[in-house]
Amino acid sequence: MNSTNVATPLLQTIEPDDPTEVPLPASGNITSPKTPVVLNPGARPANDNAQSSMASSHNDAEAGIAGIFRQSAHPVALFFLYFFRTAAIAVYLLCGFFTSNYVLSTVVVVVLLAMDFWNARNVAGRTLVGLRYWNQVDDDGESYWVFESRDPSRPANPIDSKMFWIALYSFPFLWLALLIVSILKLSASFIPIVMLALVFNITNAVGFTYADRDAKQKWANNFSSGWGLGGQMLAGVVKNSVGRVFR
Repeated sequence: MNSTNVATPLLQTIEPDDPTEVPLPASGNITSPKTPVVLNPGARPANDNAQSSMASSHNDAEAGIAGIFRQSAHPVALFFLYFFRTAAIAVYLLCGFFTSNYVLSTVVVVVLLAMDFWNARNVAGRTLVGLRYWNQVDDDGESYWVFESRDPSRPANPIDSKMFWIALYSFPFLWLALLIVSILKLSASFIPIVMLALVFNITNAVGFTYADRDAKQKWANNFSSGWGLGGQMLAGVVKNSVGRVFR
């Protein structure tokens, strides 16, 4: 065996490359080294945060209670329309858990029903859908209904209109269901309260339905007067379609 091979060490020290020397890529362009990315637990990149905030705001604008009030033109009027109606039902259902005083519970429910009736007829209806009605008695003692409506060229906010009509037609059915439950449970003491709630809610529903029908007829008459024979034919179709509800 050659002695020179034995004297040569098997492991040699490898010198590190000069850090100042950057290898050139095949294309010949010099590229700077990438900056290290430090990831913190629980942290999100700026782009992800921006996209998530945009997505959440878009979802809130499209769905949910917050989105409805955000898109409403009159959120205060919409809030109190549902507040009085929901509070009356909530007090009626939960009053037995907090007090055994029947008179106090009845007074609170009746006050909430009266406030809801006045608010819906004078504030919510005029503000949300541009409709108003009242009953008037002439000098001969004959009573008749008077309807007011906004200019059809200024339509109501679609969210306000939709939520108004939902509240107007859904709550009478809720009180009707509570009336059926009271009859089945033989709770005679609560039947007058439910009957009063039905009178208030149905009166508003019928009154605003007639007011909406009257507004559509006025719009049809104005349209027919401005567009001649074709407008008169279309006005007749509109009158017949909206008039079938109460015939």
